[in-house]
Amino acid sequence: MTFTGVGVSPGRVLGTVRQMPAQVSEPPAGEPLDPSTSAEDAAAALRAASSAVQADLKSRAERAHGDAKAVLQATAQMATDSMLLKTAVKHIDRGLSAERAIWEASASVAEMLHNLGGYMAERSTDVFDVRSRIVAQLRGVPAPGIPTATTPFVLVAEDLAPADTATLDPDQIIALVTSGGGPQSHTAIIARALGLPAVVAAVGADALADGTEVYIDGAAGTIVVDPGAEELAAATAWTAMASRLSDFDGNGRTADGHLVPLLANVGGAKDAVAAAAAGAQGVGLLRTEFCFLGRDTEPSIEEQVEAYRGVFDAFGGKKVVIRTLDAGADKPLPFLTDATEPNPALGVRGYRTDWTTPGVLDRQLAAIASATEGSAADVWVMAPMIATVDEAEHFASMCASAGLKTPGVMVEIPAAALRSELIFEHVEFASIGTNDLTQYTMAADRQLGPLAALNSPWQPAVLQLIGLTVAGAVAEGHDKPVGVCGEAAADPALAVVLTGLGVSTLSMTSRALAAVAAVLASVTLDQAKDLAQLALAAPTAAAAKESVRSRLPVLAELGL
Repeated sequence: MTFTGVGVSPGRVLGTVRQMPAQVSEPPAGEPLDPSTSAEDAAAALRAASSAVQADLKSRAERAHGDAKAVLQATAQMATDSMLLKTAVKHIDRGLSAERAIWEASASVAEMLHNLGGYMAERSTDVFDVRSRIVAQLRGVPAPGIPTATTPFVLVAEDLAPADTATLDPDQIIALVTSGGGPQSHTAIIARALGLPAVVAAVGADALADGTEVYIDGAAGTIVVDPGAEELAAATAWTAMASRLSDFDGNGRTADGHLVPLLANVGGAKDAVAAAAAGAQGVGLLRTEFCFLGRDTEPSIEEQVEAYRGVFDAFGGKKVVIRTLDAGADKPLPFLTDATEPNPALGVRGYRTDWTTPGVLDRQLAAIASATEGSAADVWVMAPMIATVDEAEHFASMCASAGLKTPGVMVEIPAAALRSELIFEHVEFASIGTNDLTQYTMAADRQLGPLAALNSPWQPAVLQLIGLTVAGAVAEGHDKPVGVCGEAAADPALAVVLTGLGVSTLSMTSRALAAVAAVLASVTLDQAKDLAQLALAAPTAAAAKESVRSRLPVLAELGL
C-alpha cells in the first residue's frame, strides 16, 4: 500500500509509525457547573488554568529559538486571549462547567477565525491546541503532545499543532507524515528547518496503526507500507548520500562560475550563529518578530539593539537583510494590531501598521541604526507588505531619516511585482517572499491541504511575477538586486529556476544550503535560464515541476 501527498522536506528513511495520541476528550454536552462550586470560583479556576498553560508555553519558548520560539510565543498569547476567556466566562455564568465552557468558547472562536480565511484560519489550530491544554489543566492530567518511545520513529498525525511542531526532537523523530496541512504549514516549515523528511496532505495516512513499518520519501511525497528490498536500498543509499550534503564550502555558484550567494533565514542570534557555522554567506531574512511576540508592550529601543546586534556580530563583514516588524494576521500584537479585523490576512499588517500606530516603526528603525554602530555587518533593511510606489518611497525616506543607507522592500503582493520598475526608483533592493506571493496570487490559503496544488511556488503565474520583478530591477539602468527569502529558495530544483529567472541571491533554512549548492553547481547559467523558460511555459505547477526535475539528474543521485 502506498500513500501519496506533498513532499515538503527531502529524505528517504525506513521507520516505525507512532501516531499522535488522541486529543483530550470532549466534556459532556451541557455539562453543568458542580452545585458546590460558584460561578466565580469556576471562572477563577479557568483563568488560573489558562495562565498555567501560558506559563508552560512561554517556558518552552524560552528553551526554543527561531521559528519554534515564535510559534510557541504566539500560541502562548492565545492561551489568555481576552475574547476566548470572556466567552467562556459567559458560558459559566449561564451554568456550564468550566471545562464545557472553554470547550464551547473555543469552538465558536475557532469557527470565526476559520471563516476569516488566510492566516487567521491557521490561528484556529492554536485555539484547539490551547483548549486541550486548558481542559487537561482543569482535569489535572498531562497535556496532549508528541509521543515518546525508546527508539526513533515516524510521527504520523492528521496535523500538528504549532506548539507541537515547535518542540519536535529530531533525535527521536526521523520523519513526519500528516494527512492534512499544506506545503507552507507550520509542520512543513519546521520539518525543513530541522532537516526531517516530511510529507503533508497524505490523505488517509493518519489511519496507519502504531508499529506499522513504512518507507518515507520526503522529496517524492510517498509513504510505502511494509517496504521491501527496493525501499531498503533507497534508504541506505540516501544515508550514504546525505554525507555529501552535510558540508557547504560557502560559495553558491553554477557550473560555469556564475555566483549565487546562498544566505540564511534566521529568527535571532542563536539561529545566526548556527547559520554562520553552516557556511551561510550572509542573512537574507532576519525576522524581527522574535523581539515583539509574547509581549503586551513594545520592546524598548535598548532591548531591540541588543537582540539585533547579536545577529550582526555573527556575520561581520557580510550582508544581513533585516525585515521590519511583520505584525498582524497570524502574528497579532496587543499593542499594535486589531484582532477584530474581518480579514486580517488582507488587513493592517507589516508596513501598514505604521498607518494606524505610528511610532513603532520609527523606533524600530532607530534601534536597527543604533545596532549597526560599531558592527562590521553590511546591514540592509526591508519592509514587509509593500503594495504601492508611494509606500516604497515613504519607507525609503524613513530609513534615510534613521541613517540607514540600504532600504528595500518585500515583494509578496502581486501589485508590487507588477509595479516593480517604479518601486526600484526609490529602493535599493527587493526580496521576494514566495510564501505570501503564492498565497495572494492563487487566492489559496497556504495551510489548507485541499489547496496544496494551488498553493505551490511552482505555479507558472507566480514564476512570471518573479520574472517581472527581476525585469523591473534591471529596467532603466537600475541594476538593483532581487533575492528570494521564501521557502521556494530551499527547493534545490526551484532554486535553479529562480537563478535562471535572474534572482541574485537565495535565502533559506541553513539545513538546505548544501543541497541547493550541490544542485546549482550541476548546471550552467544558460541551462538554468532554459529550465526557467521551460517552467514558465508549463500549463500547470505540476507540469513545471516535473519538466524541470526530469532534466536535473543530480536530484535522483542525491535523493532530492
